[in-house]
Amino acid sequence: MDDSDAAADRRVAVVGAGAVGLTAACDLADRGVDVTVYERETVAAASTGRAAGICYDAFAEDVDARVAARAAERFRAFSGRGDFAFEETPYVWFVTEPGAKADAIREQVDAMQRHGRDVERVDADDLAAEFPSLRTGDVVEAAVARDAAVVDTSAYAHLLADLAREAGVEIREQTPASVETDPVRVNGEAYDDVVVAAGAHTKQVLAGAGVSVPLKPYRVQALTANAPSEGLPTVYDATAGYYARPHPDGLLAGDGTEPFEADPDGYDRDGDDWFIDATEDRLRDRFPGYEPAVERAWAGLCTATPDRDPLLGELGDGLYVAAGWQGHGFMRAPATAEAIAEQVLGGDGVPAFDPTRFDGSESFEVVEGMAVE
Repeated sequence: MDDSDAAADRRVAVVGAGAVGLTAACDLADRGVDVTVYERETVAAASTGRAAGICYDAFAEDVDARVAARAAERFRAFSGRGDFAFEETPYVWFVTEPGAKADAIREQVDAMQRHGRDVERVDADDLAAEFPSLRTGDVVEAAVARDAAVVDTSAYAHLLADLAREAGVEIREQTPASVETDPVRVNGEAYDDVVVAAGAHTKQVLAGAGVSVPLKPYRVQALTANAPSEGLPTVYDATAGYYARPHPDGLLAGDGTEPFEADPDGYDRDGDDWFIDATEDRLRDRFPGYEPAVERAWAGLCTATPDRDPLLGELGDGLYVAAGWQGHGFMRAPATAEAIAEQVLGGDGVPAFDPTRFDGSESFEVVEGMAVE
């Protein structure tokens, strides 16, 4: 059965107008499916609009590397349309202490290279020569991913919303979704399939349908400030646990992960004073002579799973989930959304991310998604 046969007269609801939901909606509509998107707020108002917008294909696990490479390929294809741009920017990650994390970087690079990723180990002198604004004297192990980029996450979401509408998708903003099963319905309206890609609200939405999934939203923080220099790479200090990337305002930096479950309806969306102070200190230390002038600071939510892999696939007859990105959701959205759209139409999806590997009762701790270990 080809896509056109599977799509004929098919009605699909997508819950969530973030990067994954909108891309899946667009992909389904391009294959002839009648798609309606339900969004409790507005396009990109939640996790997508608050994401860091760092994109790379440098993953050590084979499935992750394949998904990330496909995402980057699609990002490049979308770049230049509307206001969206995939801006090539090297991704540097490093540690400043010997030990397990330094060993992990070496192992990661070996695995990434086996997967054909354009990644290399570099020493402190190499880093200093290529990126002179960085203080590198304390770096004991480092690597650079060359096929990386930074993007405006809201611009991507609004581009996909426009493309989806052009393909016939109805996007119902300011419309919270109540999902029912047997058969699947949203707000009482019948559909052949429902894809729940509601970010931090996914667990709540599915619980309302009587379906339990092991997802925990957790709070992360970021800020924008002036730039320390031209030619800034994306930087992740795996020892101190923070990142910085070039941004139209100059620089975007963040982390501030709170390792416990957050209330998606009641969390504080403003950046904390302690986070701002700590990030300013880290930036001054890493970029000698730099005095950060913070423009704004905010918080968003990521979602954790027991094994740090997403829940992507069919939960039951006609009910699908796409969530649990552990902080890597946006950068893989074009690929994971494509996979869920293809699975709705009879494809295999990504078996390693099959959500039925859990029963929903699992107990687990929130672990920061970018951690090197």
